[in-house]
Amino acid sequence: MGDHSGFSRAQTLMIYLVLTGSIASGIAIFSSASTITDLLKTATSGLFLPLLLSLIATFLLDPAVQFLEGERVSRTTSIFIIYFLILAVIALLLVLIGPPNWKGMLNALKADFPRYIARAIEYLNGLLIGLQGHFPFIENYDLPGKLSNTAQQFFGLLLKETPKSALRIGSLFLLVPLFSFFFLRDSKRIMRGLISLTPNRYFEMVLDLYDHVSWQLAHFIRGRILEASIIGIVVYLGLSLTDIRYAPILGIIAGVTNLLPYIGPIIGMIPGLIIALVDLGIGGQFWWIVCVYLLIAQILLDNFILIPILISRVSNLHPLWVILAIVMGGKLYGVIGMIIGVPIASVIKIALLEIRHYRQNLYRNQSLFLSRND
Repeated sequence: MGDHSGFSRAQTLMIYLVLTGSIASGIAIFSSASTITDLLKTATSGLFLPLLLSLIATFLLDPAVQFLEGERVSRTTSIFIIYFLILAVIALLLVLIGPPNWKGMLNALKADFPRYIARAIEYLNGLLIGLQGHFPFIENYDLPGKLSNTAQQFFGLLLKETPKSALRIGSLFLLVPLFSFFFLRDSKRIMRGLISLTPNRYFEMVLDLYDHVSWQLAHFIRGRILEASIIGIVVYLGLSLTDIRYAPILGIIAGVTNLLPYIGPIIGMIPGLIIALVDLGIGGQFWWIVCVYLLIAQILLDNFILIPILISRVSNLHPLWVILAIVMGGKLYGVIGMIIGVPIASVIKIALLEIRHYRQNLYRNQSLFLSRND
């Protein structure tokens, strides 16, 4: 009598064919998905920065568009009025101040860059020689060599990327206003359509989540951009009182790097201090530049005025989570990831809190319903 618990040859062959077909189908789907992912990544690689800047511009310009929008003025007309006013202000500034010679300053900075790095390495060597007497283990780290290699790599990357950056800047001037126009005009309609697709039981939660996230992002982005702009202008004006070169570029660097919490201001002051140390030496102007970066821009203006007014109410993350967001964002998307890591972490926190609040309310309502029925 045969063993009915086993499989016959036909069943075994069928199982083998099914498993083989499943594995082959899985491999084919995975390969096609990887190919599609690579194609999408390649096609959208140049759109990430324009879309990001367009979203930032949308958050910045939306209050002005809402202020102009009314019964007699449509939203589209309001957007065109805002665009016209921005162009008029830029044109007026160019007439009054004159167009800055950015190309000449950048070419001069590239020419002076090796000299600044060489002098900085000399100062660092002298400092390390003095420290090695007290801390002998410092000699094993070869900090000057690492600084030199990093500087050479950065300088080579700068020379290589400059022509590409010019093309990217030109494309940004075209794409960012275009994308921002459609975001400003159709963002509410798009979000309304997406929210309407959610199931009825989650509609209220998704709507509250959208309101909280949009409010958080809008205030955070406006506050950070305004903060960075004020810091950059103050640094530029403070440096302009000295004989330091490249004050406009150093002001822009200080403003942009200030978008990075904690480590950004330190990174932003390093180029200015190196240039001041090499060109001006350690004297009255050098210590004034140190005061501009540290005392005026960061301690007095940023920490005591701008952050409490503009940032503290919307950036309620623990410093540990801020640092983790910066590190993880830098690993994924470089400098841009470090800048957007904190608002994304804030959005994730809001989403988790809103979901927990919704579940607690749902559980409380169910408990009240059951207690009344009992």
